[in-house]
Amino acid sequence: MERTIVNPPGLQPPRGFSHGIVTRGGRLLFLAGQDASDPSGRIVGPGDLVAQFAQVLRNLKAVTEEAGGSLRDVVKLNIFVRDRRDYLGKAKPLGQIFRTYFGGHYPAMALFEVSGFVHEDALVELEGVAVLASE
Repeated sequence: MERTIVNPPGLQPPRGFSHGIVTRGGRLLFLAGQDASDPSGRIVGPGDLVAQFAQVLRNLKAVTEEAGGSLRDVVKLNIFVRDRRDYLGKAKPLGQIFRTYFGGHYPAMALFEVSGFVHEDALVELEGVAVLASE
């Protein structure tokens, strides 16, 4: 599978994301929205965005690995948060957690503030697309 990062010089330089990614070959994995649920369905870290973000990435990692890939195969992520200001205020610890899972790989991303999630205690949910190597 080939992957080419697209960051045009005429756009603001991206920080923590890529403007676009072109792929060739591979299989598509569509990642359902993952919140901070543990295996029993309870939200990890109620009231703690950083703890929930870490659990969300663990959940995404589990899905991509079960499909035969890794988080570095993710090409698109949508981040949904209950409180955008809280998310931006915690950008540094959230970025550290992100790099723990993704290394220096930055998918194309978007951030959305939403009024709520299925689980009342959820503060963040991520969904996206990965391109896995062909079988």
